[in-house]
Amino acid sequence: MSIFAIIIGLLALLALAGMLYQAAGATRDAKRFPPPGRMIDVGGYRLHIRVLEPATAGVAPGTPTVLLEAGIAASSLSWSKVAPEVAKFARVVSYDRAGLGWSDASPRPRTPPHIVEELHALLDRADVPRPLILVGHSFGGYCVRYYAHKFPGEVAGMVLVDSVHPAEWEHITLHQRRMLRGAVLFSRIGELLCRVGFVRFVLERLERGATGAPKAAARAFGPSAEKFLGRIVGEVRKLPPEVLPQVRAVWCQPRCHRAMTAYVGSLPASAAVVASLEGLGALPLVVLSGSHHPEPRAREQEDLARLSSNSKHIIAADSAHWILLDEPELVAEAVREVIAQTRT
Repeated sequence: MSIFAIIIGLLALLALAGMLYQAAGATRDAKRFPPPGRMIDVGGYRLHIRVLEPATAGVAPGTPTVLLEAGIAASSLSWSKVAPEVAKFARVVSYDRAGLGWSDASPRPRTPPHIVEELHALLDRADVPRPLILVGHSFGGYCVRYYAHKFPGEVAGMVLVDSVHPAEWEHITLHQRRMLRGAVLFSRIGELLCRVGFVRFVLERLERGATGAPKAAARAFGPSAEKFLGRIVGEVRKLPPEVLPQVRAVWCQPRCHRAMTAYVGSLPASAAVVASLEGLGALPLVVLSGSHHPEPRAREQEDLARLSSNSKHIIAADSAHWILLDEPELVAEAVREVIAQTRT
């Protein structure tokens, strides 16, 4: 037997062992971390939704429901610091877009028109009361803006949390095109590595505080990927400790990486859709921006505040992009302020 055949055989055995390790871990995670909310069928596939009722009896009747829309590859878990704060004075709803978190994958394109149609069906079938205060982080800003366009009668106000401006991705540069191709490739590799248990192995080591294997894995993808992964890990570790194992369990699933491929690949198309939308009229709007934006991104954040004639722009001095993790109380206060305006 040739050395080449021996190597191929060993690699096949290693892959098989990894697949068994992944299957056993996924089974264990399913028992340990069931969906914290409800799974609702929206037309042949299910989305996960979580509703927190107001924590006090003193909430005024007719207070709008607050809907939290996460960033491009994030789940409802990213709102773990904000949702309990908002639930002190309003009903708050978080959910997982198709393919992310606990939600099933969708066969439809991952652009705002399809995302919003699924969300609307989810809210209807879960009997979520309207009107809504829409809160969108990053790519979630695209989704909540399209929801307000499609269902204006259901929306009482909006908070944009370091939302992406359509101009950033509508007409992409050669550098951005390469970035997107790299992100799509990275996601596809991530899906493959999930299937053979490698992602689970790395994330479980990271969860236990062992950083050697995760750093070595990140370096294997080059300096840009290493820097990106390091930044993401740093942000995720700001979540409450009890949430971190759930994040790990979610990102050990191949479908989450497959979904990220679809969302990232559709980003220019999503930006073009949102760029075509009209303004928000006099809808109560608060724009929260991180303090990290260079030009022209800073001007784009100011432009978002001009979407409504009844808006307020706040720079989160102690935050970069993840204001919901750095200053969750600021997000909750912005929601409270928008709700107050709906009562005047």
